[in-house]
Amino acid sequence: MIGQKTINSFFSPVSKKRASNEVNQPEENAQEPYTKILQKKQKCPSVLAEQQSPPPGPLSPEQLERMARNKRAALERLASAQTPPGFGESWRKELAAEFRKPYFKQLMQFVSEERKRHTVYPPAEQVFTWSEVCHITDVKVVILGQDPYHGPGQAHGLCFSVKRPVPPPPSLENMYKELATDIDGFQHPGHGDLTGWARQGVLLLNAVLTVRAHHANSHKDRGWETFTDAVIQWLSSNQEGVVFMLWGSYAQKKGASINRKRHHVLQTVHPSPLSAHRGFFGCRHFSKANELLEKCGKSPIDWKAL
Repeated sequence: MIGQKTINSFFSPVSKKRASNEVNQPEENAQEPYTKILQKKQKCPSVLAEQQSPPPGPLSPEQLERMARNKRAALERLASAQTPPGFGESWRKELAAEFRKPYFKQLMQFVSEERKRHTVYPPAEQVFTWSEVCHITDVKVVILGQDPYHGPGQAHGLCFSVKRPVPPPPSLENMYKELATDIDGFQHPGHGDLTGWARQGVLLLNAVLTVRAHHANSHKDRGWETFTDAVIQWLSSNQEGVVFMLWGSYAQKKGASINRKRHHVLQTVHPSPLSAHRGFFGCRHFSKANELLEKCGKSPIDWKAL
């Protein structure tokens, strides 16, 4: 009978009193599932740790400095990886941002494809000779050219300059003629290598830095002009008292953005045989450049040191 009673009690209808209590407490019973969920969450270590951990406070000056240092190091590594071969270190530090821009990547791809299909001057390792020979903070004089020489063995990364034993081209010969009348004691050096000027702080920069063999201006409007504009703009904005020699309309247009309150600009026609007689001969730019440098407290260029 005891067992029967227990079974009957288990299956018996709920008493009126119990039913009444459940009907009168709907909110309490409705909250029960949420209470159980909360209890489960409280038993979870990760949730418990999250609830107990204090909110993050402001970073210390040391932490901020370390983060900034790490960011600079990461950008430095990225810039080094993107720097073209043979690019001078002093220039890279100031112009690295250009290497990350889409135009420069497209430019490098274009030059690479050109070298696969054609002969391109100067050789890849000499495209940036100007940046290796002349330190960026040592620039005193800038001579702007347009396009590298497109004959064999001529171009080597310095405008108007050719490596020995290549004979000086006509424009350079006219420069030597002007120097002979402008600088006391100047004599034709017997070669066309202007590296001696570059080592003294004369930046010999072409607007376009590569060319297909025997095709003048073949790499024009491919991106080099944008890059060399950035070079000129950096010098204009960050240096003082630089003498810019702008020979010919092309160079003068390219130098239009130079800050003439901070720098000196000497302008005349191009030394090409087609125009030299119309103002280049007798311009005395070489001696004038030295006079301007000395007024700024800088040492003059020894134009005879070639």
